[in-house]
Amino acid sequence: MGSILGDTIQHFAGREIFDKVESLRLAAKAWRDNGAGRDETQKESCDAAFKSMCDTAASLSNQELKTVARAFAHFCAIANAAEFHHRCRRNEYRLALHATSDGKDTSSAMIPAEDSCGGVLPQLLNGGDMSAEQIYETLCTQQVELVLTAHPTEVNRRTLLDKHRRIQQLLTEADDLRSKGAVPNFEKKLVDDGLKREIGLIWQSDELYRRKPSVQEEAERGTLVVETVLWDALPSFLRKLDAVMIDTLGEQYSLPLGAAPFKFSSWMGGDRDGNPNVTPDVTREVCLRNRIRAATLLKKDLGEIAGRLSTTFCSDELREKVGENARAPYRAYISSMIEKLALTIEWAEQELNDIQGNHQPLEKSIDVEDIYLTKKQLLDEVLLMYHSLNDTGNKLTAEGKVLDLIRNLNAFGLTLCPLDVRQESTRHTEALDAITKYLGLGSYAEWDEATKLSWLQAELSSKRPLVRVSDWKNNDVFSDTVKDTLDTFQMISEQHSDSLNAYVISQATTASDVLAVLLLQIDAGVESPLRVVPLFETLDDLNGAAETMKTLFTLPVYRARIGGEQEVMIGYSDSAKDAGRLAASWAQYETQEALASVAKEHDVDLVFFHGKGGTVGRGGNPATFKAILAHAPNTINGRFRVTEQGEMIYQNFGHVDRAQRTLDIYTAAICAEKHTERPSPTAEWRKLMNKLSDISCSAYRQIVREDERFVPYFRSATPELELSALNIGSRPAKRNASGGVESLRAIPWIFAWTQTRLNLPTWLGVGEAIREVLRSEDGNELRSMYNEWGSFRTTVDLVEMVLAKSEPSIAKHYEDVLVKDEKAKELGYAIRKIHGETESAVLDLANHKNFCETNDLLQRVLQVRNPYVDCSNVLQAEILKRLRECESEEEEAILKDALLVSITGIANGMGNTG
Repeated sequence: MGSILGDTIQHFAGREIFDKVESLRLAAKAWRDNGAGRDETQKESCDAAFKSMCDTAASLSNQELKTVARAFAHFCAIANAAEFHHRCRRNEYRLALHATSDGKDTSSAMIPAEDSCGGVLPQLLNGGDMSAEQIYETLCTQQVELVLTAHPTEVNRRTLLDKHRRIQQLLTEADDLRSKGAVPNFEKKLVDDGLKREIGLIWQSDELYRRKPSVQEEAERGTLVVETVLWDALPSFLRKLDAVMIDTLGEQYSLPLGAAPFKFSSWMGGDRDGNPNVTPDVTREVCLRNRIRAATLLKKDLGEIAGRLSTTFCSDELREKVGENARAPYRAYISSMIEKLALTIEWAEQELNDIQGNHQPLEKSIDVEDIYLTKKQLLDEVLLMYHSLNDTGNKLTAEGKVLDLIRNLNAFGLTLCPLDVRQESTRHTEALDAITKYLGLGSYAEWDEATKLSWLQAELSSKRPLVRVSDWKNNDVFSDTVKDTLDTFQMISEQHSDSLNAYVISQATTASDVLAVLLLQIDAGVESPLRVVPLFETLDDLNGAAETMKTLFTLPVYRARIGGEQEVMIGYSDSAKDAGRLAASWAQYETQEALASVAKEHDVDLVFFHGKGGTVGRGGNPATFKAILAHAPNTINGRFRVTEQGEMIYQNFGHVDRAQRTLDIYTAAICAEKHTERPSPTAEWRKLMNKLSDISCSAYRQIVREDERFVPYFRSATPELELSALNIGSRPAKRNASGGVESLRAIPWIFAWTQTRLNLPTWLGVGEAIREVLRSEDGNELRSMYNEWGSFRTTVDLVEMVLAKSEPSIAKHYEDVLVKDEKAKELGYAIRKIHGETESAVLDLANHKNFCETNDLLQRVLQVRNPYVDCSNVLQAEILKRLRECESEEEEAILKDALLVSITGIANGMGNTG
């Protein structure tokens, strides 16, 4: 496909541009072949190749910079599509090999890999300690809840993602043709022309978002994957899981109708932390739009089922519903459901019009008794049809599209993806402070924690409302932000069943933070309050989390409200930004252990909500199976709630085959985690981890927090200041517009370092800690800990992977071109020196000569991608230099476009961004 892209560039941009692209590419390849600045014996030829790249970039006009940057960006994006396809093809090959290898009559529904249900279930059963009944019970009760979030890390426009998806489909068609043997020229030409057509259209498309999306658009874009992929992929995966369970465990162990191994939720439209664009009306709108989309999907499926069910036989119960005269009873029965769903859509659209001020006075009023508001209402009716088919000898028919509909109802309900509401704790404190002042009780914000808890418990026990809507709605005593907070709780009270999920409190630190949200919900008239989920983010918050929850669990008024269940969110991004990757990962591990112990002590069923990003610096791990098994024992217990963010939504769920594989990995991992014995850290290991954590945290903060040269270096050596122009999210880049690095969100913090290939947040502090301990009397114990404790080894191996993707010579080039301050340059040199020492320390501990030397796939990927990403980096540095010196508005517009194209290219080349 690279040659097709080259031909496309020549056709549309001309031979001269193509030659310049090739000149850059060949120079980059030569630079790589000569050691990329890491081999002193080839320094002269290496420097010459790099200078050739820089000279070519410098010779380009601003418009040419943009066009050439587009070439490399599109190559990386098309390479991603090809790699995704190859993974699916490799899995199909393994599946086919498994089906014919041992002669056993198996379902061959899933690959027999260590991270697949096709491998995990037989392994657990044949291990000797697990019975089929135990495995079955686990699979029937476990649940993964994937929370889709709109963090701005998906840099590709939807129209381009659609074209990349079609490229993958064409590659699949090409594989199918090859599998048939001799391929007719006509059919081969159809596929070839299809690829040329899609790549031609990609080149001619505008790859940039021209404006920031509204929250509503962001929500629709983010959950589109449910409609286009998951609605079909999920029931298909569950059908395969059912086949593997029967094949491995026995005929009697089929996945029950009511089992829901997966649920999907969303933050898009509900996450208002630092985003003033998420208003109560916006959340109302998104909830209604989700209902419309779910009802539309359900209505379409029921129409297809009705078209198939022409049978005249049905159960007495269903016949009673439709009457004796119905010739095709199922069609008559389904017809009423379709009519009710149509009314549901019409009702939601009317509600939407009212919110938007578009109310039509002649619209007929729809009674909520005539529509579906709860999942149970529709599910009961579908189950009646399912059982009727089974009772009349139509089991195969029942287990076709009808079963798929039941599975989707269990996973998505009538709201597609229920919303979490998220807001920071200070907003609730501000609201209660305004209320207590209004009531003449003093300043809530100035009370100590004990006074707050005493007052909150008293109010929770009281039936008297604190304030009514009329008290604050048009009262200037209450600030606009307080009114917005109170209106949010009012909005929650109006929502119907399953529209909303949980209330997440960011920057939670105390027990009063949790009670405050509970009280505000009850005071607003929320009949069934959303579960309140404290999010512990910074290192101090994590360390204090267990004590906070212990306080809550000892309060009778709180225990009475939670029904023995509690959810706690662990923030992986901000804790790593606060303390560095190594210190944060150990704090996260210990915090989950401590919280699990507190919950067990108080007989509370605890579920952790893991707030992770796509990159290692934000808690991500491309090896999902290993990542889940690296969690502390007895902290997951069959329940796993986790965020899927930005570009990871498309990477994991953008195609049916890929989505099913992702669901398979999650299912296998949660089952294996529950039944796999893993060592808990010994007392010696804990002592060593504390030592590593202290050293790494100190080293990290010494650079990021304490060195006055750091902020000028960061701002000049990376595109951080320019990232806000990338219109891929509705949120501001900072919580506090006037703040420094400390107020910068974790996503642009990671994104900026990824662009320059330095990846500083992931490794800074790690090398210092490992090197110091290896040189101490604890050196041998550290090596034993790496070899014997999977959780620690996973952390180190992830750092090694990031180091393999890092390129300090590229980072140095950014410094040479962009950094003017001499002191900042000195810091850049020191940081790169630390990077080199970190490389040596990690390789020493892992006993490797080269990075990820056992990961052949990663080595091949980097070998192919690196030259193209190198070119994008050199182009970006040149663009940034010109942009920061530009005085012409016309040229500035061209350079901004060129910069955003280069950012997209590097993000695509690196595989993940934030």
